[in-house]
Amino acid sequence: MPDLRMLMGNEAVGLGLVQAGCRVATAYPGTPSSEVLPAVVRFTRELQRPVYSEWSVNERVAAETAIAAAWAGQRAACVMKQVGLNVASDPVMSAAYLGVRAGLVLVVADDPGPHSSQTEQDTRLFGLFAKIPVLDPSSPEEARQMAAAAFALSEERELPVILRLTTRISHGREGIAVQQPPLPRREPPPPSQRLLPHAPKRWAATPRYRHTLHVQLANKLDAIAAANRASPFNARSGPQRAVLGIVAAGHAYAVVRDLLELLGVGGQVALLKIGTPFPLPVQRVERFLECCDTTLILEDCDATIELQLPDRRRVRGRLDGTVPAAGELDPSAIKAVLGPLLSAADIQAHPIETLPTELLHQLPPPPVRPPTLCPGCGHRTAFYAMKRAFPKSTIFTGDIGCYTLGISLGAVDTVLAMGASVGMASGFYRAIHNAGRQDPVVGTIGDSTFLHAGISGLLNAVNVDSRFVLFILDNATTAMTGGQPTAATGVLADGSTGTRVSIRKLVEACGVGFVEQVDAKDVGAIIALARRALEYTRGDGGGPAVIIAQAPCVVATRGVPADEQVRVVVNERCNACGLCVSRFQCPALSIDTERQVAVLNRMLCIDCGDCIQACARKALVDECSLACHGEDKP
Repeated sequence: MPDLRMLMGNEAVGLGLVQAGCRVATAYPGTPSSEVLPAVVRFTRELQRPVYSEWSVNERVAAETAIAAAWAGQRAACVMKQVGLNVASDPVMSAAYLGVRAGLVLVVADDPGPHSSQTEQDTRLFGLFAKIPVLDPSSPEEARQMAAAAFALSEERELPVILRLTTRISHGREGIAVQQPPLPRREPPPPSQRLLPHAPKRWAATPRYRHTLHVQLANKLDAIAAANRASPFNARSGPQRAVLGIVAAGHAYAVVRDLLELLGVGGQVALLKIGTPFPLPVQRVERFLECCDTTLILEDCDATIELQLPDRRRVRGRLDGTVPAAGELDPSAIKAVLGPLLSAADIQAHPIETLPTELLHQLPPPPVRPPTLCPGCGHRTAFYAMKRAFPKSTIFTGDIGCYTLGISLGAVDTVLAMGASVGMASGFYRAIHNAGRQDPVVGTIGDSTFLHAGISGLLNAVNVDSRFVLFILDNATTAMTGGQPTAATGVLADGSTGTRVSIRKLVEACGVGFVEQVDAKDVGAIIALARRALEYTRGDGGGPAVIIAQAPCVVATRGVPADEQVRVVVNERCNACGLCVSRFQCPALSIDTERQVAVLNRMLCIDCGDCIQACARKALVDECSLACHGEDKP
C-alpha cells in the first residue's frame, strides 16, 4: 500500500522535485510559494536523496545558481512567487536562448485575487513573452506529476520549463502517495572531463550568435507545441458536439468541472482541460472550437490561452468582457459567468441558487478588521517613535513586508516594490531639494528586504549624495512569508549553520557615514537617535543616515521570554482618551465606552510592556510597580 498523505500543493511540488532527481533547489520566500523549499528539505531527508537546498538573498541569485547547476549537468529547480519572477527575469530570459543541459524547472506561484501580492500578474504570459514552456496544474497531485514531466521536457528540448502554480493549487490539499521511485539515470562525467563543456558560442553567446540561438528556440517551441497535442495534461470530456463548450486551465478547470456536475449538465457541455498553456496546442483547441457553437475560456489570471487563438469569433472570455478582467475565478465568479451562458444555450440546469452555499464559497464573510502588526512587534514601537520624532511634513517611504503595516501608524506614505523604499527616498529628496525645501525623507525597509534589493539603492544614494534617514527594521527573520532565515541570521535552508552576514558592515561598506543600532522597543532612544540622524543629513559633509532598529520577531521567538515579561495594568489616571488605541494600535488594547477606560485583552496580550511607552498620562503601568508603590488596582 502506498504511503498516502494529505499534502498541501506546495508540499506535493516539493515531493515531486525530490522524486524526479532534483539535485539543487533554490528559492526566495514569498506567499503563495513559501512552502515548496521546506518540503524539498523534508523529503530530501525522508527519501534520503542528495539535494542541496538554499534560501537565496533574492530571486535573481536563486535563478542564476539554479541555471549554473543545470548547465553543469545536475537537475535544478528555482522557486519564487510571481513578482519574484520580475526580479529574476534577466537571467531567466537569457537561459531560454542559451538553454540547459540537465533539467531546469522554474516553480512560480501566481496569486489571483490578489491575496498577498502587489499585482495579479500571469506567469503564463511571461512564459509566452520569454518563450519558455509552461505547465499549469489543476490539482496538487497533478502538480507533483508535472514536476517530473517538467524535468523530462526540459532535458528533451534543452530548455528551462515553468511549473506555474496559483494560490488555490499551492494551498489546496490532496491525498498524495509518498513513494520512492528510482532516480533518473544520469552518468556522471569522468574526473578528467569538465562539468561544463567548452562552448563559448553557446554559454557566452554574443549578440551575433544570440540570433542563431533565437531561431533554434523558435523551432524547439514549434516541436513542443506539436507534442502537446497528445499531452496527457490536456483532456476532453462531454459530448463531441455541443451548443456550449468550455476550455479551462488550472484551478478554474477543477472548479468548473465540479460546478457542471452539481448543475447536472456535465453531459451537455463539452469541456477541454489545458495543462500546457504555452506553447499551446492550437490545432487541438481549434478542433474543439469547431465542435461548439460557443466556447467559454476560463483561466486565471489573464487571457493567455485566449490570446493564442487565431479565430475568436465564437469565443467568450476575458477579452470580450464575459469573464471579469480582474479577480480570482473562484466558484462564485465562475457561477456568475456560467449562468447566463447556460440560459442562452437553452441548457436546463439545477437552479444555481439552490446549490449548497458551502460548495460555492458563499459562507458569511468574516468580520472586517484592519490589518495590524502583531502584539509585541518591534516594528510598532519603531514606527510610533518615528512618527513622534519627525515633523508632519516628513515623507515616509515604505517597502514590502510586515512593516508595510506602518501605514496604519501614519509612518508609511508609499509602497512600490521590493527594495524600492531606498531608491524612492533618494528620488523624493531630489524633488524636495529641487523645490528649495527641507522636508525630511524617512525610508523603512526590513532586514531580509534590504539584503534582497535595498543595497544597490543605498549605494546609489551615497554616490549621488542623497540626504534621507533610512530605518532598517531588523527582526532577524523573513517574517511575512513564514519566518524563513536571512543571510544575517547564519541559518541555512536545512537548519544547518552558515556564515552570518553583518548588515551594519554592509551599510558601512556602501559608504554611509552615519550608522547606528538601536533597540526597536526603546521609543525614547529611537526618537533621540532619529533627530541626530536628521541633523547629520542636513549638515556639511553629511549624506544618507542609517538606523538599524533591532528586535526579534515575536512570532518566530514564540512570544516574550518569561524573564522579560511585563504584565501591564490600567490605573486610575486613564481618561479613555483613546490615543493608545489610535496611535499605538496594539490589537490587545481597546476602549470600554461604558466604563470610559482602556482595557487589555489578555487573550491577545503577550506581556511585552511596549504600550507603557505610548501613554503620556502614565495610565498603563507594570503591575509590579503598582505593588511596589502600594497603589490600588482599578
